[in-house]
Amino acid sequence: MSSSSSKMLLLLLFFFTFNSYYSFASSDYDTFVQCLSSNHNTKNQIPNIVYGPNNSSFTSVLQDYIRNPRFNTPATRKPSLIVTPLQESHVQAAILCSKKIGIELKIRSGGHDYEGISYVSEVPFIILDMFNLRSVSVDIKSETAWVQSGATLGELYYNIWQNSKVHGFPAGVGPTVGVGGHISGGGYGNMLRKFGLSVDHVIDARIVDANGRMLDRKSMGEDLFWAIKGGGGASFGVVLAYKIQLVPVPPVVTVFRVAKTLEENVTDIFYRWQFVANKIDDNLFIRLLVQPTSLTKKKPNLDMKKKKKPNSGKAPGQKTVRVTFIAQYLGNANELLSVMKSQFPELGLTQQDCIETSWIQSVLYWANYNNGTSEKVLLDRKSDSENFFKRKSDYLKTPIPKDGLEGLWKNIIELGKAGMVFNAYGGQMSRIGESETPFPHRNGNIFKIQYFANWKEQGAEAEKKYIEQTRTLYSYMTPYVSKNPRESYLNYRDLDIGTTSNGKNTYDEGKVYGEKYFKGNFDRLVKVKTAVDPDNFFRNEQSIPPLLH
Repeated sequence: MSSSSSKMLLLLLFFFTFNSYYSFASSDYDTFVQCLSSNHNTKNQIPNIVYGPNNSSFTSVLQDYIRNPRFNTPATRKPSLIVTPLQESHVQAAILCSKKIGIELKIRSGGHDYEGISYVSEVPFIILDMFNLRSVSVDIKSETAWVQSGATLGELYYNIWQNSKVHGFPAGVGPTVGVGGHISGGGYGNMLRKFGLSVDHVIDARIVDANGRMLDRKSMGEDLFWAIKGGGGASFGVVLAYKIQLVPVPPVVTVFRVAKTLEENVTDIFYRWQFVANKIDDNLFIRLLVQPTSLTKKKPNLDMKKKKKPNSGKAPGQKTVRVTFIAQYLGNANELLSVMKSQFPELGLTQQDCIETSWIQSVLYWANYNNGTSEKVLLDRKSDSENFFKRKSDYLKTPIPKDGLEGLWKNIIELGKAGMVFNAYGGQMSRIGESETPFPHRNGNIFKIQYFANWKEQGAEAEKKYIEQTRTLYSYMTPYVSKNPRESYLNYRDLDIGTTSNGKNTYDEGKVYGEKYFKGNFDRLVKVKTAVDPDNFFRNEQSIPPLLH
């Protein structure tokens, strides 16, 4: 084929792709803007809050909160328009106008949804991006805070710290995660064994329902309030803000990272930890990061008097598995060392491994910032990750036998990229009933497991390869994890476990993934959905379905 022919083909492909993804945008944009123009709260704000594909800022507004580049390709379907409300009444108008023109509304707070469903769809759609609604109002006297959905966890933590050095909130370790999606899906972090989930500390909320009504806890009723505390707010309305109860944190907390490889007896250490993880002191949370790595060449021992370690028999560069124990203890190092010595001596924790710091600096530590970094970095809303990624989840209720662990290590080494994160449970998580909130994964769990693969290579071939690696590990773990249902965590969104037909979900479709995410709470969520949104206006690929009427 000649060069000119190739260029012509590329132009044609571009033309058809552009039409495919934007041909519906113009009419939807005009109709939507016309609707907003009739609303006194929005008619003068349209240039400031509505972005169509022809707007020079459209692409940057769309991409600013895309956290997984898998969903930021030329082939990814784009929204008809993006609405960025500046005040809560703008949310009401956006809902009513979307409903009037019959277009799907996607709600985005931080963009960390693992499968991108807050900003991707196979049908024409609008994004309602909440990033301008991010106020945080802390009241230390009552030990509460109101936080809008568009705020990030970093902004929440920073504002709490500015008001008090001995208060915190049990939520995630990613500072750029949006509050709205995080809390409405359950929300957990490194204080879950002491204090439980984020939703266990929600005492009020403001939401806009499918009829455009702005409701608080009293006016929405206890059923809807229960549903948006772990059932996924985007199935029921647009959560504007949550009122949260702060928790006490000590002036000194202790953190550590200790890494062990197969050559350092990690199989025995891991095996033993399974019997301790959910029973150890509630103030201690340990996350296990399991990933393939290469043996490194050690520096020569110049002190001939030192005893040489036995040779592992493996050459530098040979693949192995590394397990990193990452921990936070709500107390000082001496207390932590005492706990570890009596309950988990196998890890061999030493004083030199421990870092004593403040709670807010521990937040930075978990976010991989250097010790002493200014707390103001928590106000940075930009994510520094450029990796494509895939995630899956599981729950472990009984220890994996040693031969199972050895098979797991073999798989991880052979796959070469995929790894796993084990998050210890127990403590307060075992004291809260399964039906207290929609999040049911409470007592009886040793670990929550996250499977992960991160990669930089572009293209469908690389994506298929690395996604398949996570599925291989997930498949291998089948005999060892929860059953009937095989449980999953909503905020570790995974479309592999079931989807709906273009968001128009039925009960049977929703039950496939709904029981994995919510177990016995799924049917109650369906009843709430049927009562508050019977026409299924708020829907996505894994939303709660209403009963047909």
